[in-house]
Amino acid sequence: METTTEKTIGQMVAHDYRTAAVFEAFGIDFCCKGNKTLDEVCRDKGIFKSLLLRDLKQVTAVPADSDRNYNDWPLDVLADHIEKKHHRYVEEKTTQLKQYLDKICTVHGKQHPELLRVRDLFLESAGDLASHMKKEELILFPFIRKMVRAEKEITGFNKPPFGTIKNPISMMKDDHEHEGERFRQIAEITANYRPPANACNTYKVTYAMLQEFEENLHLHIHLENNILFPRAEEAEKEMYRS
Repeated sequence: METTTEKTIGQMVAHDYRTAAVFEAFGIDFCCKGNKTLDEVCRDKGIFKSLLLRDLKQVTAVPADSDRNYNDWPLDVLADHIEKKHHRYVEEKTTQLKQYLDKICTVHGKQHPELLRVRDLFLESAGDLASHMKKEELILFPFIRKMVRAEKEITGFNKPPFGTIKNPISMMKDDHEHEGERFRQIAEITANYRPPANACNTYKVTYAMLQEFEENLHLHIHLENNILFPRAEEAEKEMYRS
């Protein structure tokens, strides 16, 4: 596996998503904080770089599944994938998790008041994610698809009302940072989603669903921050050059 001090964590995961599992195991944020290099994260978190490189080489020792090489997907296909898979996932799981969180807060809230804080954080996240995804679906993704069509059909291309794609992308990345921080708090409060020893099944299922939700969100943010957004910015530059 090729690694250099110049390549960022996000770029490495964009090149081969299998490396994400290694970064997760070391507690390294590859989505919201994906702009750091290996040297920087090892220094910041007190990790031996040799151990991290060893595990990275192990997971990339065999050829990757080409279907997961998101970096090679056309921009409009990637935008469609994010919308159909990750946006719909958030909508579906949000409804389920609200019901489960309400139930365990009612039953166990007095003995475990931290559950109330977890529910509050998740509800804040759910509301902001709904607004965030709607902006992507109504503004950013249609513009990306328009760029792709214009390139294929070799037609004229007018600047959007938001000036440059960098403006909505900057807003989306700010939203991602907020959601990443919320789920870092949830993970801390729940001891990385470990329920109490005497937890009922609903309690356990809720924590498992929260962990899965965070993992899905990490991939969702990674696909946008580290692949879709930088490629869309470069595509816009090319459109204005031609």
